[in-house]
Amino acid sequence: MAKPATNKPPLTASRLWQLVTERAPGRCGNALRVAAACTTTVLVGEIWQVPDIAVPALVTMALWQRDRVTNVLAGLAVNILFGVIIVMMFGLMHLTLDHPMGLVIATAVLSFGFFFLGSASKLKPVAYMLGLVVVYAMIAIGNVPIGELATRALLYADLFILVPGAVMVCLAPFICPSPKTILTRTLAHHLRLSAALLHSPENEQTRDQAEALLRDGTKGMMMSLKMAGLEKLWRKQDLASLQQAIPRSIGVLALAHAAACEAPDAPDMHSDVPESLIETLLEMANIFQSGGYPTDIAQPLVPHASPALTQLVALLPDFTKPAEEDVSKKSKSKSSSSGFFAPDAWTNPEHVRFAVKGTAAVMLSYFIFKILNWDGIHTCIITCFIVALPTMGEMISKLTLRISGALVGGALGILSIIFVMPHLTNIAAFLTLIFAGSLLAAWVKSGDERIAYAGFQIGLAFFLSDLKGYGPTSDMTTARDRIIGILLGNFITYAVFTSFWPSSAYDKIRDKVSAALKALQAQFNASSVDAELQQAAAVQSALAQAERMIEFASVEPIHLRANMDDLATYQAITSQISCLTEDGLIPARRPAASAQLASLDKVVS
Repeated sequence: MAKPATNKPPLTASRLWQLVTERAPGRCGNALRVAAACTTTVLVGEIWQVPDIAVPALVTMALWQRDRVTNVLAGLAVNILFGVIIVMMFGLMHLTLDHPMGLVIATAVLSFGFFFLGSASKLKPVAYMLGLVVVYAMIAIGNVPIGELATRALLYADLFILVPGAVMVCLAPFICPSPKTILTRTLAHHLRLSAALLHSPENEQTRDQAEALLRDGTKGMMMSLKMAGLEKLWRKQDLASLQQAIPRSIGVLALAHAAACEAPDAPDMHSDVPESLIETLLEMANIFQSGGYPTDIAQPLVPHASPALTQLVALLPDFTKPAEEDVSKKSKSKSSSSGFFAPDAWTNPEHVRFAVKGTAAVMLSYFIFKILNWDGIHTCIITCFIVALPTMGEMISKLTLRISGALVGGALGILSIIFVMPHLTNIAAFLTLIFAGSLLAAWVKSGDERIAYAGFQIGLAFFLSDLKGYGPTSDMTTARDRIIGILLGNFITYAVFTSFWPSSAYDKIRDKVSAALKALQAQFNASSVDAELQQAAAVQSALAQAERMIEFASVEPIHLRANMDDLATYQAITSQISCLTEDGLIPARRPAASAQLASLDKVVS
């Protein structure tokens, strides 16, 4: 049996630096494209003289996707959705104009609605950005109580979404790869990492990378496949072959990881791994990397009795040969049958509580902003929509990322105002500066999800510091005030979310672990190899969520951790599930793995 996988280490300074500097496949290209999109948004804003161009630049960074099809669809969808919201806001404007109390009530109601949608619907990636823009527009309308100016402010708010949406629709088809290209490159990465595991099983860093990639499951690849189908440029046969390869790439990587974990216990295994197997995996990876897919794959001989390698090579001949019964399509149709709202949207009080806490943070920031009459710190209101998170563990674990990201972005903005802005003589030089700052933020945001938050905060602080008025700015006061607003918004949101109805990540662990065990049981009960591989990928995805909740719970305050009696048990269970899902792919080990699963079910239940 493979050695238990250890839970991920905490985010120490060295671990953070490793994640920041990690050169993951596709990371550099995506960061360059995000920076180019943000710079293009700024250019359009400068030409049209859109006020507060920092907001459209920030929206662009938040909504930008990796492939051209998703970008176009997201750009169109967000503009259509915001068009409906603008009509609604036009009516609210006439009701609240010259009525401060009505404006406060409308702002609170809108904030509650967007926070609720962010918690209880599939609009989560977009709801907070829409809320940010809408509430910011309401505040701007409140500052210009003249009908004509208020209408103009509302139209400018529309530009805050229209410009990023137009950039996504017009620019993405030229600079972003096809979703099919992203899919084939991801498959190539799985195979290369599998080959690296077999070549150097003692390399702990490679094993950690493989484990992290396994936890991604098939969701991202299946989405790329779906977007490739919408593109209508590829043959159905090609897409069917790639669909077959998706779960098998997970299976190959999982079996290679299991074989690598065996190596320390069997020192002679490494020398027995046939070079032909490693070469076959690398050749397949090269074909996928070039945009194609391998066919007629020879099955390398495995001379020694390694159950993991024996099962691994058995997956290769049919790696891209679609099965007669397309199990993955059935699985996908089942998973996509859910509606717009979460199943517990109207029964789970946590969604309402989250919306109430988010609204309270926004309104508290709004009142402080009004009482102090300090216009420069309006960024505290914007920040509330960006940093709100459901559990205390998530709030605490990401607090360092928020503060450090805001400080890095703010320092970058202020230093550029002092040393760079005075020497800028044309728009090209100014856009080069914006591109450089955007690239740094996008690089961090394109990395591991543990640090992506900091990248967005870097972009937030940098844009809000350097983008004031039109063209280069020398106003240090604005940069100072906006950074203070960001830090104030972080503090207010943290204080509200940890003081009222504090939701512990520990309370969610049992459900996440149970979901992983249920998926593991489905894997063992699968009637075919394809169904088994599909369920194994589902186990990995569920396991990733359980591990993240354990990580969040472990950083919560001491008085909460004192009541986490089963935290160590849950950590041990997730490690065992990680092993069992790999052992379940090996027929010789499946009976023993099934017996262990039964005992785990009793522990959790």
